[in-house]
Amino acid sequence: MSRTRRIARSRHAMLAGTALMAAALTACSGGSGGNGSGSGAAEMKKKPDMAISVNLTGDQAKPGEPVKVTLAEGKLSLVKVSDGKGGELPGKIADDGKSWTSERNASPGTDYKVEAQNTDSQNASAQFKTVAADKVNKVTINPGKANPVVGIAQPVSIVFDNPVKNKAEVEKHLKVTTSNNTEGSWGWFKDYTGNDRVDWRPKEYWKSGTDVKVEMNLNGVDSGQGGGMFVKDYNTEFKIGKDRRLQVNLDTRKMTVTEDGQAVKTIPVSAGTPGGQKASWSGKMVLMTKEGTIRMDSQTVGLGDSYDKMVDYSMRVTWSGMYIHAAPWNNGNFGRANTSSGCVGMSDSDAKALFGEAQVGDLVEVTGDGSKGKADIGNGYGEWNLSWDEWKAKSALAGGAGGTPQNG
Repeated sequence: MSRTRRIARSRHAMLAGTALMAAALTACSGGSGGNGSGSGAAEMKKKPDMAISVNLTGDQAKPGEPVKVTLAEGKLSLVKVSDGKGGELPGKIADDGKSWTSERNASPGTDYKVEAQNTDSQNASAQFKTVAADKVNKVTINPGKANPVVGIAQPVSIVFDNPVKNKAEVEKHLKVTTSNNTEGSWGWFKDYTGNDRVDWRPKEYWKSGTDVKVEMNLNGVDSGQGGGMFVKDYNTEFKIGKDRRLQVNLDTRKMTVTEDGQAVKTIPVSAGTPGGQKASWSGKMVLMTKEGTIRMDSQTVGLGDSYDKMVDYSMRVTWSGMYIHAAPWNNGNFGRANTSSGCVGMSDSDAKALFGEAQVGDLVEVTGDGSKGKADIGNGYGEWNLSWDEWKAKSALAGGAGGTPQNG
């Protein structure tokens, strides 16, 4: 065979092999209906990185609003917003899985870290810092830790350092929980100091033995114009003690002490002098504090230089200076005449015994002629002089959470 013929055969074989290989490749990648190549490419394609956006960004983020985390694609399975001090903002993923919103507002002057995960187990994170509050609002709460057990008339009382314009918003973050589902309501008014105040009063007097827990989830809540923001939460707990009531009758000049509905003691007293500023307040009040031996100066309550002395077994009833106390200098008038400068006085022995038994929060009720009327609601705890409907109307959320806010 000549060299020319051998070369021709070799070229023929190579062409045949190439055709076979091409046929084999075509058969392998074609598949049924020619769609096999698309699914293969999809399997090989890399999933896009998880991407989130947060409504608060940078190191000058505005506090006082919820944090919202939004996912670009897919669905969220987990979101954690922590403040670097071990605290976390609770929140909820939307039904469509696209976003998460915190139940609490971002607090002022706080560094936050956002960590999120989607249903494909991918992770994403973000950070931001809120600016500090220009003005901070604080509260005074009663009863506090000093009085873990109180009487049946004691309301929950919160006095604010600064004005509260956003009363409805603040009230939404206040919660009272009781061991027996006691019905009650918040009510707004001015304290004797002139500061804004909100009290929670039961519909009826507390039942003895009731456990009460108060949660004030105010961190990050804005008081409104001139009030500033709250930068912490507050809470208190207390228990309702014995059902004790101190009932003063100005006509008989006697105080009847009842416990659990039974009269246990009758005490001769001398109350305020009728017909002027030295008369006693009347109506339903509350034993506010047990102050013991204190200096009483008539000039501090607008009564000139009538008296200035140390007084034993003093128990406050109003901020304006009405007390129940020992008054041995007035011994001849106990049970006979009301001649004091507004307080309810009694003998040393009776005052000592009552001081030992009485508890902060006991009901004090003054009836009879010769009083100067009922004290203002903020002059102590005067809410029991209002009907239940009148009291409920003082809530900024009157009519329920969906009602019309009343900011008066």
